[in-house]
Amino acid sequence: MPHRVDFHPATPVPAPAGDVDQVVALLRGHRIAALTGAGISTDSGIPDYRGPDSPPRRPMTYQQFVSDPAFRRTYWARNHVGWRHVHRTTPNAGHRALAALEERGVVVGVITQNVDRLHQEAGSRRVIDLHGTYAEVLCLRCGARYTRDHVARQLEALNPGFADVVGAVADVEIAPDADAVIESTEGFVVADCERCGGMLKPDIVYFGENVPKERVARAFALVDDADALLVAGSSLTVMSGLRFVRHAARVRGMPVVIVNRGVTRGDDLANLRVDAGTSETLTALADRLPDVCSV
Repeated sequence: MPHRVDFHPATPVPAPAGDVDQVVALLRGHRIAALTGAGISTDSGIPDYRGPDSPPRRPMTYQQFVSDPAFRRTYWARNHVGWRHVHRTTPNAGHRALAALEERGVVVGVITQNVDRLHQEAGSRRVIDLHGTYAEVLCLRCGARYTRDHVARQLEALNPGFADVVGAVADVEIAPDADAVIESTEGFVVADCERCGGMLKPDIVYFGENVPKERVARAFALVDDADALLVAGSSLTVMSGLRFVRHAARVRGMPVVIVNRGVTRGDDLANLRVDAGTSETLTALADRLPDVCSV
């Protein structure tokens, strides 16, 4: 299975520029699978990794996390601050539009590359969290699972007042995976598994780590259950998301629409590409796409 590694492609062949009218005409009567990325959550206050205005970021790799205690300390210290911000965010109009389309039978489900669980909070029922979620923590030794709330209480007890020392959460730059940009993590104490003393890791697929095969299989099945694929808010830079666009376009021959600010790695596979925000575009689609059963 391919690794989640960054790829720097040549400029892709642009998909035909489209607008909502064209998207409605193309997708009318189709059952749609949705693939979402960080761009759909920016209107909820969670920054994008690769949007046009996003600063350069270097997410921690799996190998760094498991092999270097200093990296692990840095991760948990930054996450201890950033998690508070992500945990208090709420779904935006784009999330709610996809949930409404699912309720009406237009969207068959959502494959999301995000870890924020905002699709579920918006009411989407069939959601595949491709890269896991920030809400659960896993012991790499014994497999015990803890809620992120529980680990947050552990970290606060081990590091009283740490988040207050580094500044108000609202003043700290936050990444989509709840990573807070803070200068010093010296002295931060990492929590271990309460059951076996093993290493705790958020149940998130890190860069350099494989998405579980069973999860990938369910995502392909969701695409196969649809007649069209709608990508919302993803640059498709990593293979973990791009492979579903390739499958839809090349294997299934189904219509592919991409809604994203800026170019994507899948532009040459799309029938239409809308360079616009996801909240307003998905809301317009929810207003104008008829229920599939009524077509």
